[in-house]
Amino acid sequence: MAWAFMTTKTEPSLRARAMRLLARREHSRQELSRKLERIAGEGDDVEVVLEELSAKGWLSDARFAEQSVRAKARRYGPLKVAHDLRAKGVGEEAIAAAFRAAGSDGAASIESVWRTRFKAAPGGDRERARQVRFLQGRGFALDDILKFLREVNR
Repeated sequence: MAWAFMTTKTEPSLRARAMRLLARREHSRQELSRKLERIAGEGDDVEVVLEELSAKGWLSDARFAEQSVRAKARRYGPLKVAHDLRAKGVGEEAIAAAFRAAGSDGAASIESVWRTRFKAAPGGDRERARQVRFLQGRGFALDDILKFLREVNR
């Protein structure tokens, strides 16, 4: 019976850890690779695990991009969402495809984002600049912002 106390708990395999991470939420390939590199042990090959997950369809940058576009579209404009996806290693083609696939769900309305913060059109130049900075920070293009604010002032 003494030998039963001598057993040690083994760490889960790199593949099992990757599956746990993917079960919680979608990850980009680069993001998952970064996380797995930190926990990879001696002799573990992260690229092999990533290839296996991609081949089985469990890891997809396109699916990650579409999910991110849909999740962030209500609060952020297309520039910010695309920038966040690029930072996580998603390619331009996958980003463009995600915006097309998300359709109207992936298009944030400047007006709805603006209304979360402001109740009235800007009264002066200082307030106008403040609103422009806010909307730019949310990821909208300057041309679109200026056009929107001109319409609001009418």
